[in-house]
Amino acid sequence: MRTILYCMTMQHDWRLVVLAGLVCVGGLATTLNLLIRATLKRERRAATVHGAGAAATAALAIWATHFMAMTGYDAGPAVTYDLGLTLASLVIIFVAAGLAVALILCVRSLAGRLLAGAVGFCGVAAMHFTGMAGLNVGSQIVWDPGLVAVALGTGLAFGMSAALVLHRWGRKAGAAAVGLVALSICSLHFLAMSAMSLSPMTVGVQQADALSQSALVVTVAGAVAFLILAATIAGLMTYWSRSSALNQIREAIEAMPDGLGFYDADDRLVLWNSRYAEVNPELASNLKVGLTFDDILRIGIKKNLYTEALGRPDEWVAERMAARREASNSLEQQIGDNRWLRVQDRRTAAGGVVTVVNDITDLKRDALALAEARDSAESANKAKSLFLANMSHEIRTPLNGVIGVAQALAATDLSPDQRQMLDLIQSSGHTLQTLLSDILDLARVESGRLELAHETFDLGKVISESAQLYAASAEAKGLQFFVEIAPEAQVWVEGDAVRLRQILTNLVSNAVKFTETGFISLTAGTGPERDGRSTLRFTIEDTGIGFDAACRERLFGRFEQADGGITRKFGGSGLGLAICRQLAEMMGGELDCESEPGGGSAFILTVPLVAVAAPVAEAGNDEGPGLGDVVPTLRVLLADDHPTNRKVVELVLAQAPVELTSVENGAEAIDAYRQGGFDLVLMDMQMPVMDGLTATREIRACEQSQGLERTPVVMLTANAMPEHIAAGIAAGADRHLAKPFNAADLLELVRQVGMRGPMALAA
Repeated sequence: MRTILYCMTMQHDWRLVVLAGLVCVGGLATTLNLLIRATLKRERRAATVHGAGAAATAALAIWATHFMAMTGYDAGPAVTYDLGLTLASLVIIFVAAGLAVALILCVRSLAGRLLAGAVGFCGVAAMHFTGMAGLNVGSQIVWDPGLVAVALGTGLAFGMSAALVLHRWGRKAGAAAVGLVALSICSLHFLAMSAMSLSPMTVGVQQADALSQSALVVTVAGAVAFLILAATIAGLMTYWSRSSALNQIREAIEAMPDGLGFYDADDRLVLWNSRYAEVNPELASNLKVGLTFDDILRIGIKKNLYTEALGRPDEWVAERMAARREASNSLEQQIGDNRWLRVQDRRTAAGGVVTVVNDITDLKRDALALAEARDSAESANKAKSLFLANMSHEIRTPLNGVIGVAQALAATDLSPDQRQMLDLIQSSGHTLQTLLSDILDLARVESGRLELAHETFDLGKVISESAQLYAASAEAKGLQFFVEIAPEAQVWVEGDAVRLRQILTNLVSNAVKFTETGFISLTAGTGPERDGRSTLRFTIEDTGIGFDAACRERLFGRFEQADGGITRKFGGSGLGLAICRQLAEMMGGELDCESEPGGGSAFILTVPLVAVAAPVAEAGNDEGPGLGDVVPTLRVLLADDHPTNRKVVELVLAQAPVELTSVENGAEAIDAYRQGGFDLVLMDMQMPVMDGLTATREIRACEQSQGLERTPVVMLTANAMPEHIAAGIAAGADRHLAKPFNAADLLELVRQVGMRGPMALAA
């Protein structure tokens, strides 16, 4: 340690040592600046130029540091330098610096930085000892191996530490890296110089091509001048780059479509763009540097800009400032002239606030218009639903009279001509009923109010029943009719039996309608798996008129059929297939078709149906005797305000042992019920004085208060929408029978009550 201190304090001129240190730090700082700029350049040529500048600057700085310190070294006799070895040391440091910079730029990882640090230090060490080898002092130079090892180890440690720090780009990391590299160079120089001693026994020989001390000083001065020039150029480039970047940022801020204001840590306005003043025209004349945000709010309050602050200015300002102190704040603010601003505050790392303001008046106006349009659409949808419900009720009521009277008339003796006319009435009534159901189904599907049931049913039975409905029609036209159900379709499944039957009957009905000769077939079997679920495929084929590809594209549209001629020849609304496809999609399946003109058609329905175990049959759950075997006479109470409907029920129930009592509204129904003795109540829903729902609730309340046995109540009404059915069940009804009803259905209700008692219809 004494040797090291003696070398630094006694054998070196401290003024030149300090100057060498300043040259080293300044040159390395310039090198780091150029190196950072090289890493930021996207063009390879620009990066190479900056990298080469960094390497040259580093090499000259290190070489100049070493030989400037050497000029301050007092070796005793006159000192000269071997020209070849001195130049060789300069070449060595240039090569080493170039390799180190190349590694930093090409291998951007910690390993690359460490390797660059090792290569750079090895170059510095080689330069140092090569330069020392060229030192001519008239004596023999002797090295202390121990101190040499310490010099190399210490310098390498500082160099590798600089590489680790340099891996984290940043201002502080860069300054630390420069300091560590300077320590690496200085420690190597002074420790190595301390390891050197001169032997006076050997006399040196002056070489002709030696470099004198004064010549070396001039050379080093030139290198330092170059470093100063490089540092100046790098500084000017940095200043110009930052100035250009700031100008670009200012231009970008000024061109922003949003208003932007920047406030410092004390919430004082620092800068703003023109748009910030435009969206705050009332405050534009007051905007100035140093104005606090609190002052801006109070200026706005004085000008009655903030409607929310009326009557509570201080409290409102406190709330606004509290929200502004959050790291991120966004609010919509109404200005006094019916303008709306969206204000967003974002806090910076230094504690300042960036405020972005947008004029959203148009957006608010559009949102209000959309809300009004939505409300109008919802109102129209409600009106549409109410219209459909009323239309359903008003059409079903007279239609019930037509179909009911026709069914009652069919049970009497008629002549062949009368029977033919009656068939026409029944057929027309059935067509009207189907059309009404299609329209209502389509409306429910469009509004999303149609829900599928989840019940267990016998799939084979549903298929057979759907097909047999039109077997007689096919036979009457001379068509062959086939039904093939694969064993895997003869199972119980979970799904909506009513909607599946609706699809199948519609497809079979169309096949019968559009086929004059040949055959019709319905086949059921397994289909392809979908999403890991098994499916069932139903195929309805016919040898009818068929259709072309153009018709196929629009066949499943609403009110569409093959062509206008079909409508005139075969009739129909064109709603059936549209509803069938939508029902299939609601089930998670699809409905498609294949056809060619004159070559028949094939409609393919594929739906996922979950197979379940067949329910266990209950003992004694047989159908019982027929209606004619019902011995007791049932007392039935009918409440309906329409005389035609009362007459239809009277004609239908005339075929059964029934004692019928008819009333015109719910109030009369309650009075009649309180007299007691009724086995069944048929209740209309829509009646004057008191509606059927209220009357049903009164009947249930009367039963509960008097401890009477529950009397079956059936809602016999033209209100057939799902919400009507749900309302009837909620009021206490047991069943819902929609008008126009089938006479057989009503007689079946009477039969169930007569054979099984009051609980037969329990919901």
